[in-house]
Amino acid sequence: MAGKRITCTSGCFFGMISIIQSEKKGTGQGVSQLHCKGEYNQVVNTKVISIASVSGGGKTTLTNALSNRLRNAEALFFDNYDFKGEPEDLVGWVEEGPDYNQWKLDPLLSDMKSLQQQEDPPEYILLDYPFSYLNDQLRSVIDVSLYIDTPLDIAMARRLIRDYSHAESMEIHNDLNHYLKYGRRAYVEMETTIKQNADRMVDGSLPVSQMVETVLRELKKNEI
Repeated sequence: MAGKRITCTSGCFFGMISIIQSEKKGTGQGVSQLHCKGEYNQVVNTKVISIASVSGGGKTTLTNALSNRLRNAEALFFDNYDFKGEPEDLVGWVEEGPDYNQWKLDPLLSDMKSLQQQEDPPEYILLDYPFSYLNDQLRSVIDVSLYIDTPLDIAMARRLIRDYSHAESMEIHNDLNHYLKYGRRAYVEMETTIKQNADRMVDGSLPVSQMVETVLRELKKNEI
């Protein structure tokens, strides 16, 4: 596929801030339409589900678990791409009032296009993706946006266990200090902006199996 893999030590876009620095919501129309540089405007039956959370909130875990449960599903991960317009100073980007359209998401759209143009396209594309409906390029593509509402203390504990299982205590100290000075602003941005922009909340304190069942019930109830 067209996306380029990058190293993301935090496992989440907004989590990168604490490491590196040590429009209104649209609506899905039932079927997805991709508009990639004006080259593609084909209606397909594939449902696109975006999943967001703070770093450590469980979005990658839930994306992978849903991919295993849903029939004929493919997953794409925002952190696996290198996008034009990606700000060098993520802390400054958040502090100045983040412009989500600054990120040019063409590589991600290209991979979605490739999946939907297959002879046997997937029924679902799951996006491990932090912006909900706030980037204009993906707004009309997403059928439903989920936000995993994970208490920040649980998210922090998970991230430290995930990222620092073999670290020295000073590394953990430095990361926590950085979180308090800079990274927490990105978590608050997720809570006040992305969370409010999503269609549905998923309780991130639940075991993964229960989160999956919650999402599956919602998809069935809403015929997605």
